[in-house]
Amino acid sequence: MAATPKTVLNNNWAAATQTFTAVLNPFLTAQVDADVAQQPLHDAMTYTLASGGKRLRPVLAFVISQLGSAALSAQDFLFPAGAIELIQTYSLIHDDLPAMDNDDLRRGKPSNHIQFGEAQAILAGDGLLTLAFSWLARAPFNTAVRIAMVQALADAAGPAGMVAGQSQDMADTGEDITDTALHQLVANKTAQLITGAAEIGALAGQLTVSQRAAVRDFAWALGQAFQIRDDILDVIETTAELGKTAGKDAAEHKNTYVSFYGLAGARQQLQAALMAARAAWTPAVLASLGFAAMPAVLADLIQQLEE
Repeated sequence: MAATPKTVLNNNWAAATQTFTAVLNPFLTAQVDADVAQQPLHDAMTYTLASGGKRLRPVLAFVISQLGSAALSAQDFLFPAGAIELIQTYSLIHDDLPAMDNDDLRRGKPSNHIQFGEAQAILAGDGLLTLAFSWLARAPFNTAVRIAMVQALADAAGPAGMVAGQSQDMADTGEDITDTALHQLVANKTAQLITGAAEIGALAGQLTVSQRAAVRDFAWALGQAFQIRDDILDVIETTAELGKTAGKDAAEHKNTYVSFYGLAGARQQLQAALMAARAAWTPAVLASLGFAAMPAVLADLIQQLEE
């Protein structure tokens, strides 16, 4: 099944997600089956990978890829999108570990280390992380684009990005930090990988330098909004609604937008981030892409993050 190029831009976010994940999810299962022969490792890797989730990052990357001049189908983008989801899944497994956030629930199911043991969960995360770059190396793009994708994902997920944010989160737990430090923590922990995913989509879609800059600005603000909203939901929703343990941030004295600004202030910060995401799509950028207004699918995604 192939999504017709560019029609996804006129969908709402839910329809775009349904269209792309109908292709992506079977690919994830089949490709891990093909690539991972060791059964305990395979089972632990696929447990969390197949446990659901929004698939926000790979869907965003595919949507962004449709903005450019390349005639790109869903099948063309499966290895890059899959690589992004492997990285996201590995980070969740490691986040839940006793040495990290120590959470027994993920997406309404026992966390990976509860199901398979701590050692196997660590190895499952390691396997997903390294397999992601193998998948990027196999993507059906020219060498320069594949190298640029590898660089984008490594920068977003590594010690200059998500891993730095996770480290800062652990180091700063229970400590008083500045608003600058809080913004940097969120930027690294969440916004970096969302931005890296969007950058991979922009590379696949052959966007221009100025168009890619707009995409990065949009994704950066979107990533901040996504984390701020997550901080808010941790306070106002139940464990059943979240699919993970509610109230853990406060219980563990995590630095969040709610702990720093209060609930009302966090909501104001969320609106500011969403405003910045909208502002990235200037009339000049939209005109260069052939649009008079922000594509419907991206406008709807922003709307979905309104708390």
